[in-house]
Amino acid sequence: MRACVDIGGTKVAVSLALPGNDTLLARQSEPTAKTGHNDAVAQQVLRLIDAACVAIGVSSSAIESVGVSSAGPFVLNNGCIELATPNICGGLAGPARGLPNDWMTAPIEAPLRERFARVRVENDAVAALEAERRWGALQGLDHCAYVTWSTGVGVGLCVDGRPLRGKNGNAGHAGHTFVSDDDNRDALCGCGNVGDVEGLIAGNAIARRFGQPAEGLFKAAVAGEPEAVRTTDALCRVMGRTLYNLVATLDLQAISLGGSVFWHNRDFLLPRLQAHIDGHLAPLTRGVRLHAAGLGDKVGDYAALALVD
Repeated sequence: MRACVDIGGTKVAVSLALPGNDTLLARQSEPTAKTGHNDAVAQQVLRLIDAACVAIGVSSSAIESVGVSSAGPFVLNNGCIELATPNICGGLAGPARGLPNDWMTAPIEAPLRERFARVRVENDAVAALEAERRWGALQGLDHCAYVTWSTGVGVGLCVDGRPLRGKNGNAGHAGHTFVSDDDNRDALCGCGNVGDVEGLIAGNAIARRFGQPAEGLFKAAVAGEPEAVRTTDALCRVMGRTLYNLVATLDLQAISLGGSVFWHNRDFLLPRLQAHIDGHLAPLTRGVRLHAAGLGDKVGDYAALALVD
């Protein structure tokens, strides 16, 4: 039995899978723990694994490996990954960001290794990239990326058939790059940056900056409300520039997009984002396509499965 763990800034989900079988079983999900001691997320994961095992009538001792797909960045502590995730750890940006803790990191790998022999932790976008290359929209591609537009903005990168990880597994954090000169204080990112991509357009940034959730804003834009159209055009310009920069820097063939903000508005967003690729420096962008994630809204669950399969 394998445990598949998906940790995001909004929720934690755990599923189980049998060896050699891609069916996910006994899915358990809760809002991400953000109060108490900084090991709260790890304890939540352990509890959800136990609950999933109870749901199908097996002992947690049957778990042979655990794959954790988590929002980053990561830091290493005695060789084990801890989360320094802006939408979980409130100590990074301080009280102005509104998170109910002062954590600088949240240990995840060490607590899991106390119970399970095989644990693999990867950035969620890197794990989703692996899943999309195996089962989704990026099958057969050696130069590609997966981008999640959700509570945060994350990127997984693959060049020459090799997923890029970096010194601490943090390659691809393009959500914390700057593509705009907007330094308005309402664009404070959880990492402490002001006006980076995530601070400008992530799901929680949209709600904070414009006083309504992304769902409401995009619904108004689809209906043609002029102010909503102007706002969503500005959001697409930031994300479009980010995607173009990835293509121009890494010479990509395609990018798969997922995450709640994108997925629930994909028909509206996809052509607008593609327009920021097409026609710009044709030798690099000709033929490059943006795709909705082939695994749809299940990409997070399959991302974790890709780590243990």
